Amino acid sequence: MTGESFSTTISVDRTPEQVFNAVTDVRGWWSRAVEGGTERFGDEFIFTVPGVHRSEMRLIEVVPNEKVVWLAVDNRLEFVEDKTEWNGTEIHFDISDKDGKTELRFTHIGLVPEFECFDACSTGWSFYINESLRDLITTGTGQPSEFPVEAALRRAQ
Repeated sequence: MTGESFSTTISVDRTPEQVFNAVTDVRGWWSRAVEGGTERFGDEFIFTVPGVHRSEMRLIEVVPNEKVVWLAVDNRLEFVEDKTEWNGTEIHFDISDKDGKTELRFTHIGLVPEFECFDACSTGWSFYINESLRDLITTGTGQPSEFPVEAALRRAQ
């Protein structure tokens, strides 16, 4: 891997605690069908889009109101040749105060442009972080599992 990992940042008029609580409410912004724990160190959960993507995540770092890190333990992407591209990658949510607002920096460490799934996966993350998670933080209602995954795949091909 030589390219820069995918990252996006949002800034909101909410407290770090509110942002942290939204990040750990994965069912509120990524998918209502997530199975398992999503809040505490050591929790494991599974995200599935049947026939497209299955990902098992483990929370490997949880610092309340500051940081959450997931490890992609077992991943399968059905739409690329190397179906395990995400295995061993880390997803970081870094929360900080900046200019009177709370900044959330999302980085999928290891999701690089050299990955076949980069375009589709970064498009998906952009929606879930910049729209769904932001909505959950600012309005209390996210947009989980409503982004048309198939459309993102067509756009990336």
